[in-house]
Amino acid sequence: MTQTHSKSRQQAEIAFNDAQSQFFARSSAVEERDSIVRSREEKTLRLREARLAKQSQDRAAATAALLAKRARTT
Repeated sequence: MTQTHSKSRQQAEIAFNDAQSQFFARSSAVEERDSIVRSREEKTLRLREARLAKQSQDRAAATAALLAKRARTT
């Protein structure tokens, strides 16, 4: 059973569908942006951890080298 609606009702439904489509498009765009931001933050964290680990290794190696040099001169 199909119902026939008034012209104003049809226009209102069309306008509502358009608004709803825009809402869902905006929602998916926001989700995509959030995903990009999240992945960027995760990558930044991984790189920061790798940099700090390398700095720690370099500091330990420099300390060991300095201690070895002092041991030789003593």
